[in-house]
Amino acid sequence: MGLKETLQVLVVDDMATSRGLITQALDVIGVANYDVADDGQQAIARLSARPAHLVISDYNMPGLDGLQLLEALRRNQLTQRIGFILVTGRADQDLIERGRQLAMNNFLKKPFGASDLKTCIEQVFGPL
Repeated sequence: MGLKETLQVLVVDDMATSRGLITQALDVIGVANYDVADDGQQAIARLSARPAHLVISDYNMPGLDGLQLLEALRRNQLTQRIGFILVTGRADQDLIERGRQLAMNNFLKKPFGASDLKTCIEQVFGPL
């Protein structure tokens, strides 16, 4: 069994359309084991109940934004080693640097396609 079949992903985005675009791209590249969360708090609860290998999170969300979610995951011993990809329409240098300081693994600028997501994941985990 390859990485595509075993990788567990949690997609976090407050907008259903955006969650759908990410999960559709995961389907296209063959990653089938994913769950979704509407916001950062729900993501933390889901990850406590069912750990994942990778979180793909939007940056701009109410409550906890993507970087605040990342910070919370890195502070918790159970979730601190989960891979984290930030999805943002605003990939300015300050935002990316803040993410890197929090041990973000990679980021993806909107809009993106399935091949962009695949490349982004492969830069974290190796070939799918």
